[in-house]
Amino acid sequence: MMRTTHPSRPFSARSLASLLPVCLLLCSAVQAQTPANPPPAQPASATAAAKQAPEQTTQHIVVEDASTRIDEVRIGSETKSIDVHPKNGMPGYQVAPASGERTWKVLGF
Repeated sequence: MMRTTHPSRPFSARSLASLLPVCLLLCSAVQAQTPANPPPAQPASATAAAKQAPEQTTQHIVVEDASTRIDEVRIGSETKSIDVHPKNGMPGYQVAPASGERTWKVLGF
């Protein structure tokens, strides 16, 4: 005997009863992922201030000896530029902080 369902009732009571444990399992999984006490909402200005990096200081460090002068610029704890100025008449150059590569400025305008 073939069973047909009415168009307005696509599921029978038996099929709905078999879906009940699955629905309860999914609801409990969602409940477990939801925090019991969500953190209090912060004002927009407080969240914007928390996202910004802390204020970093800029340091200009000069190391000088009899033959060279080295100027270093640090922002926070990261070195941004290193300039070397020899005192014997040779042209100055820059050292890339990340790679250590030297570059000379040939023409300065």
